[in-house]
Amino acid sequence: MLNEDEHLSQKQKTFFENIKKTYGKEPLPSFEKIAQTFGFKHKNSVWQYFKKLKECELIKEKNGKFFVNPECFGAILFTSSVRAGFATVAEDSIERRVSLDEDFDLDNPSVFMFTVSGDSMVNAGIFDGDKVIVKKTQYAKDGDIVLAYIDNGYTLKTYRQKDGKIWLQPENPQYPNIIPKEVLTIFGVATGIARQL
Repeated sequence: MLNEDEHLSQKQKTFFENIKKTYGKEPLPSFEKIAQTFGFKHKNSVWQYFKKLKECELIKEKNGKFFVNPECFGAILFTSSVRAGFATVAEDSIERRVSLDEDFDLDNPSVFMFTVSGDSMVNAGIFDGDKVIVKKTQYAKDGDIVLAYIDNGYTLKTYRQKDGKIWLQPENPQYPNIIPKEVLTIFGVATGIARQL
């Protein structure tokens, strides 16, 4: 488990955070370029920082290029869970950093997101305004939540298939099942949601 605060001075921490914010997951530029960007007089100063960050495994080298360690990105995941029932004392123990990019494969060109409108999927935990993560595919199995084009429009519903019949099921009893009259095309299967509280 990486600890970005361990063994680093405040200046080294600040330098590392600036590197992360400026370059993200891209290959880092030359020491000369970094020196110019951050106002160092000499590239040797940058090398001294890099040397320490490499020791702490915060910067990795691959094929002659430097990168910020991918494990340094994302939100912090704690090992202790938080109950949605009665309150419990949360233990302050970090397991690892979690990157939504990696967990949901967001950098993959076959993965995209869209914003939900309406309340037909509330019983599946999908609400108006949620952003749904979808992986492009033309195939779905019974029970998958799919983005589909049916007859004359796009919709997000649960895909159902039984006894040779196919239909789309809303996850809200106020809405009827949708049975295709002409066309049903699967564009992708939902893999996750993102919501702002």
